Amino acid sequence: MRTYSPRHQQRIPDASPALRMKPGRVRFVLLMLALLFLALIGRAVYLQVVQQDFLQNQGEARFRRALTLEANRGVITDRNGEPLAISSPVQTIWASPADMEPVQPAKLRELAALLDLSPEELSAKLSDRKKEFVYVKRQISPELADKVMALGVPGIAKQQEFRRFYPAGEIVSHIIGFTGVDGKGQEGVELAREKMLAGKDGRRVVLKDRRGHIIEDVAAIEPPRDGQKLALAVDHRIQYLAYRELKAAVELNKAKAGSVVVLDAHTGELLALANYPSFNPNNRSGVTPEMMRNRGVIDLFEPGSTMKPLSISLALENGKAGLNTVLDTHTYMIGPATIRDVAPRPSLDILGIIQKSSNVGTSKLALMSSPEQSWKHYDALGFGRAPETGFPGEAGGRLRDWHNWRPIEQATMSFGYGISVSLIQMARAYTVFANDGVMLPISLYKTATPMPGKRVLAEKTAHEMRDLLIANSQPGGGAVGGRIIGYSIGGKSGTARKLEGRTYVANKHRALFMGFAPGKSPRVIVSVMIDEPSAGKYYGGAVAAPVFSQIAGGALRVLNVQPDEPSNNTLLPESTPVPVDF
Repeated sequence: MRTYSPRHQQRIPDASPALRMKPGRVRFVLLMLALLFLALIGRAVYLQVVQQDFLQNQGEARFRRALTLEANRGVITDRNGEPLAISSPVQTIWASPADMEPVQPAKLRELAALLDLSPEELSAKLSDRKKEFVYVKRQISPELADKVMALGVPGIAKQQEFRRFYPAGEIVSHIIGFTGVDGKGQEGVELAREKMLAGKDGRRVVLKDRRGHIIEDVAAIEPPRDGQKLALAVDHRIQYLAYRELKAAVELNKAKAGSVVVLDAHTGELLALANYPSFNPNNRSGVTPEMMRNRGVIDLFEPGSTMKPLSISLALENGKAGLNTVLDTHTYMIGPATIRDVAPRPSLDILGIIQKSSNVGTSKLALMSSPEQSWKHYDALGFGRAPETGFPGEAGGRLRDWHNWRPIEQATMSFGYGISVSLIQMARAYTVFANDGVMLPISLYKTATPMPGKRVLAEKTAHEMRDLLIANSQPGGGAVGGRIIGYSIGGKSGTARKLEGRTYVANKHRALFMGFAPGKSPRVIVSVMIDEPSAGKYYGGAVAAPVFSQIAGGALRVLNVQPDEPSNNTLLPESTPVPVDF
């Protein structure tokens, strides 16, 4: 039997350090591992339970978007339902630079070309990685937006908006106004009735991926509430007529500007308001502030001789004078000031004072009343305060406190100097002659029930003044230039020198005409102002009266008002001299 010696036996190696640990140390290591495991479990529970909402919100914040569902702005129409302002759907391209990778140069150039932007401009919009929302191009056609999205640029998205469109363009721009690119009203009715027209935008909260695609809705959709429809008192046919004739008159007389106001003599509704120069609200590039001035509402001026019928009516109302009263109309002095007529006459009755536009006669009639009585009369006619038509920025004019009046000031105010008014205020004041002594409030909006007026004159006085103004349109009167074939009219022309600083400029005037038609039963009131005519004529009877004739005559035909004079009625020839009307 073979045996082995001890030196041939294989040596068993020493145990590893871990196996040679003391039992206490092993337990410590195991305990630490268990604690670490428990900490991980606790952290997971904390994140999944306690911090779940916070972490979810943080995650969604990087991909959640609140989309505005834009309300459709209300349509604005004229009194017959003709649309004057409508909203058309368009698309807006936007991006989230914070969620975008740099756009490849070729794609960037292609996108910029579609949006009519330079590559540098587009790159600047997309380069700020801190922004989560930026407009790339607003209010483009849906067809163009589809082409943009077809490029598949990650992070580029589109949303629907509405763009305002004005079918009548410059003809009605000063009434309607316009909205900005954000759809908010900035001028005119668009601004005045912003809350009614705008409605309320809706809201949709969604999750989007990095390519801008909507994954899911994460909140209930709030639908938009569209704006309400708004019907104006304006008749677009009369508005077009007023604008056309005003523009022609301004250009013919090489004037600086002009305005026209047309009122319904029965209700006070604003049938037309035109200004020239005007602007196209659909394309406002190159438009200046002067072109956007609603001159008929915000421009103030001294009304000149168109003030005389309003002043004379007070003397008749107070019984200080009658239709048969005859006054000495020689030039006379009030203190150091001289009151004179352009064409002096030794004496005139009330009709003669109106027909010959006598400053002397009008001022003497005015001075028969006290300053307080005159002030109350002018105040009742609405001068010195805003007419509350509803137009933004309407002017109130200037009527000084009667306590500070001197006799010369009371006299000059009676023939239209020392008092400032707007054209729409003058049109409203003339409603007392057309409406039996009741002054009507002006209504910009169509209403089923007209607003009640305020009595200023007795019915007898109003009828007397109406007859005097009708007579003023007959041969020998200052309103012959405003006559209309087939219709009687009543009116008064005026020519006022313009005040610059504290000096009246000799060669700068405003030509004015205020009147109503038909004269025997007024249906419309038309006020005309031509600013700085410079083609040779500047008297109101020669410059503004023909504009009244064309607009009032056209308006009566639009409203189907029957003629009240024989069909063989003809206008006076152009060679008929027009009396001066200072």
